[in-house]
Amino acid sequence: MSAHVDMIVGLGNPGNEYANTRHNAGFWFVDEVVRKFGGHFKSEKKFQGDAARSTIKGQQVWLLKPDTYMNLSGQAVLALMQFYKIKLENILVVHDDLDLPVGTLKLKQGGGHGGHNGLRDIISRCGGNAFQRIRLGIGHPGNKEKVTGHVLKKASQDDQIAIENVIDQAISVLDQIVHGETNKAMQTLHTK
Repeated sequence: MSAHVDMIVGLGNPGNEYANTRHNAGFWFVDEVVRKFGGHFKSEKKFQGDAARSTIKGQQVWLLKPDTYMNLSGQAVLALMQFYKIKLENILVVHDDLDLPVGTLKLKQGGGHGGHNGLRDIISRCGGNAFQRIRLGIGHPGNKEKVTGHVLKKASQDDQIAIENVIDQAISVLDQIVHGETNKAMQTLHTK
């Protein structure tokens, strides 16, 4: 049994120019949570982002989309975390991942930042890596010089559909994750 989840953070960059880019897959995830479980995002200056509340199978959860840009994501996470006294292990961070093929995902607890600037900032500002994560595969362009362009570019229609499909898969077990049944959720997600 893992820790229950009080806060789900979707990582991305604010602004219309980034809305449909691969780097915003975390934003797409929390937007879908609101669509499915209710809630309404509104801009919260004190949390440096857009925040919403949803109830997932009886558990109230904060949702956060930092508007600090990716490499300062930890500022927003820390602000909401401290205000509501949420522990690091009760946070789920959802982010794009270059190391996973498009259309795949991984659920995990802890670990390093893997070069992801959003994770790097959260780990550094929030005092550790004990949070859970959902890694949404966006594929690697094959050359590290092309990474920035790849993550900040709109996904092809096929890639977009594949990413949306894994978001749906993760949301189908979100009630288990939120209630601390992470192993059960992992068995479902990692055997697809």
